[in-house]
Amino acid sequence: MSSVATPDSIAFIEGHLAPLRTRLAQHPLYSSIRTENHLRRFMQSHVFAVWDFMSLLKALQSRLTCVTVPWTPTPYPESRRFINEIVLGEESDVYHGRSISHCELYLEAMKQCGADTSTFQSLLTRLTTTPIGEAIHQLPQMPRAFVSTTFELIESGSLPALAAAFTFGREDLIPDMFRALVRELDAQSPGQFSLFLWYLERHIEVDGEDHGPLSLRMVSDLCGSDERLWREAAEAAKRALEARIDLWDAILLEIQTR
Repeated sequence: MSSVATPDSIAFIEGHLAPLRTRLAQHPLYSSIRTENHLRRFMQSHVFAVWDFMSLLKALQSRLTCVTVPWTPTPYPESRRFINEIVLGEESDVYHGRSISHCELYLEAMKQCGADTSTFQSLLTRLTTTPIGEAIHQLPQMPRAFVSTTFELIESGSLPALAAAFTFGREDLIPDMFRALVRELDAQSPGQFSLFLWYLERHIEVDGEDHGPLSLRMVSDLCGSDERLWREAAEAAKRALEARIDLWDAILLEIQTR
């Protein structure tokens, strides 16, 4: 694919997002997390980003593949394959010989280090009896604003917009310095942060080597040569990154004030 930033290319979206991706990668939150308690507070909010990433994934799967009976073929056969491969890794990865989703593993990581899972677990419980909009409305302000952005997109966004938000909002934006900090804290308190470290390194690995390239191909497949769809995708990705920056800002403020 050409690297020229025409309005109908991946390079166009990457150029559109470059300032936001730089802000996110250089966010002061990372250097402000210095203690185990800081990291626990980060995880208590970050888990909602992990969960809504899974929700974006399943929204894409439901629209790109046939998940009803009787089966009928859907358009975009290449993207069908891409999304099913990504679902396999995200929803049924293998950790030390057992199958587990990344979100469930993240919850285990929180419990391992003593982070509070009650707010997130309450959301999962409410979702068994409560519509998603009402359940989100009952969240604390910090995760509510972030999650609302994602579910507004799931409710009303085009398929290319969903794919772009999913593709350009992944965990590969977390810088090496943050993972180095987690390694240091895990070394200081063996057995407390090993699961979280595995989650971070696994996401960097699959985003760079597998899921990232697949996702970029999916965006190209869905946008085709339609300049309007490429612009919709770019704007959706921009909103997703802005929401992540706002979440990082809120976590930073909480750490600084407490």
